[in-house]
Amino acid sequence: MKKPEETLGYLLNDVARLIRSEFHKRIECSTFTQAQARALVYVARIEGIRQVQLAELLEIQPITLARMIDQLEQAGLVERRQSPNDRRAYELYVTPAAAPHLEKIRAIGNALRADALQGVSENDAAVVFEVLRKMRRNLTGH
Repeated sequence: MKKPEETLGYLLNDVARLIRSEFHKRIECSTFTQAQARALVYVARIEGIRQVQLAELLEIQPITLARMIDQLEQAGLVERRQSPNDRRAYELYVTPAAAPHLEKIRAIGNALRADALQGVSENDAAVVFEVLRKMRRNLTGH
């Protein structure tokens, strides 16, 4: 029988926790919180996403996200646009002012990824990424 710390769920969760913790340390000197950085990156990746969808992806309550988007909007980094299909919904877009902040977040992420994959061959890393993508497809159905 495997030790609990050697099971798939434990290892995935532990590595994810360690990555989040290290990212938090590295972004502390920024003007963002880790949560704001995640929200900004998601909006940049999926421009036009509705707030309720973003809240689901980030696994936070819509009211929490609304406050976070308020802060990002006040900083001039995102904008809300009324959805053409639903008057009650807003779609989110990044502004040009977000570009340098997104670049800094990417740089932190790239450095963190390099540190996490230190000593792992390119081939082994490619296999890990492919296996994780397959697992995600298996669990989401696409």
